Amino acid sequence: MAQPCRLIELTGSPHDRGIQYGRQAGAEIARSIGHYGAQIAALGLDERRLADIVAKYLPTLEEFDHRQVAEMRGIAAGAGVPFEHIVLVNARTELVQIALRPALRDSMRTMASEGCTGVIVRPEATRDGQLIHAHNWDWQRECTEFSVVLRIRNPEGPDILTFAEAGALARFGFNARGICITGNGLESDRDYRGAGIPLTLIRRKVLEQAHLGIALQIAYITPKSGSNNMMISHGPSGLAFDFECAPDETFMLEPQKGLLVHSNHWLSPVALSKLRECGMAESPSTLHRYVRARETLAARAGRITTEDVMATMLDDFESPWSICYPPRPSNPTNPSIYATVASLLMRPAAGEMRIAMLPALDSRFTRYTLGTEAAALAH
Repeated sequence: MAQPCRLIELTGSPHDRGIQYGRQAGAEIARSIGHYGAQIAALGLDERRLADIVAKYLPTLEEFDHRQVAEMRGIAAGAGVPFEHIVLVNARTELVQIALRPALRDSMRTMASEGCTGVIVRPEATRDGQLIHAHNWDWQRECTEFSVVLRIRNPEGPDILTFAEAGALARFGFNARGICITGNGLESDRDYRGAGIPLTLIRRKVLEQAHLGIALQIAYITPKSGSNNMMISHGPSGLAFDFECAPDETFMLEPQKGLLVHSNHWLSPVALSKLRECGMAESPSTLHRYVRARETLAARAGRITTEDVMATMLDDFESPWSICYPPRPSNPTNPSIYATVASLLMRPAAGEMRIAMLPALDSRFTRYTLGTEAAALAH
């Protein structure tokens, strides 16, 4: 049984926040670095080579957002670890891409997620008229040991509540202006031809925005290394957006009957007319996860509750190839143990996030808020 994530509060300048983060989450950061460091070492990337690659990549990160680099430097100083290791946690895919270009495709597949299911329910489809944004993060089981929730008091923008691997700037979350973001993996024949901006940094920058239009622009236009799907919602207005992103082009999907659902295959007809779907080989459950989530919620459109969304995210149809799946080997060629690591349900207008860790084994959700109250268990 996995333990609930620790809530860590950060304040002040980017560097000061990083120092606090590193000091408070030093043990989790060490486990995070150990986990991902072992993976890149197995791919032939040693410490000297890692330092060289980070030095070459750093100008790209600085140009995107120098404050994020300052925060990463603070994390490293606070945790007493090399700066390059914190960059690794935030940009592991891009660093491997730069290091191992001749064997790029195979290397990326060893570090790619095979799952994730995302859902946004607009207010007109809910019983209480409040937007719900949910996500199942399907990834390596070990990540339950070093995931945290960050509550960031940001003097330069809205406060942020984000779930992340320790040492990372963000993964999924929302801000005090009600802007919420999650993401799930896609693959195409355009992937890994160049080093784009790490998804972790893009998501964090989205969450730092006070205005929805700027947040959407960042997600839409920022170049990526590989394909990815980004789901963005806005709690106060009830607006919802799904961006299927190739490295160099973005395709938008519209909600249908107040619902947006996405798993790990391309849905945009325009996208499918221009690129080749490559993810099915790694994610055989994506088709039925998508249909199951969409049809289950569509049947209750207009009266969907948080309990309905939780039940959908915990669905075990066709387990262990289900929306919520227990720890299991990925496939015969990849012996790593994968699972639905975390199930998140967010109501950004209410400033509330609920998380269940390894939900196939323990479906209890822990509640976190942007307020000052402590996290509490919710069922």
